[in-house]
Amino acid sequence: MSMLNPGLGMQRSRPLIAPMASAHPWVATIVALALASGFIALTAQAYMELRIGPVPITGQTLSVLLVGATLGSRLGAAAVLLYLAEGIAGLPVFSGGNAGWAYFAAGPTGGYLVGFIASAFVTGWLCERGWDRHVLLTALAMVVGNVAIYIAGVIRLADFVGWDAVWAAGVQPFLAGAAAKIALASGLLPGAWKVRAWLFGEGNSPRM
Repeated sequence: MSMLNPGLGMQRSRPLIAPMASAHPWVATIVALALASGFIALTAQAYMELRIGPVPITGQTLSVLLVGATLGSRLGAAAVLLYLAEGIAGLPVFSGGNAGWAYFAAGPTGGYLVGFIASAFVTGWLCERGWDRHVLLTALAMVVGNVAIYIAGVIRLADFVGWDAVWAAGVQPFLAGAAAKIALASGLLPGAWKVRAWLFGEGNSPRM
């Protein structure tokens, strides 16, 4: 059992949304990935430009964290990859309706977009081990996911603003919003598990 909580083990369990456990797993998986990538694209359009740097505040971090937490590490990361593929292919799914390889590879936000993959994976990995059943552990999983985004983001952003400015331009402006998103997700996910248990009479989800 985990040292963090006597009721939590580190064995992998089914995520909150498990399309592969449905009666039509491949169809359900395709639908889940399409909806998840669409959710990320939708939240990318909720953005605000900042004077202090070239990276806008968007709703994407919340959607990426929730996608990873609810679909698990592998499908969560796959949904982000699908979202990135859509944008690179020319669909206007990046923030502000932007799209294309140049925006992804040559722009200052490219590192954050890559960080979304790691964020969804690590958040999903932790939630597969029961962290999303408890408010504090859900918050901690979200913090780890956010750190993954920031690490990848500032590495690329430094090419545009320099290392001496990455904190002010690429991390600090987003901390208050990140805290609010983490608080929201920390209440939603454990509550969703309780609703699922109430509806379907489930206790802890089956181990995989």
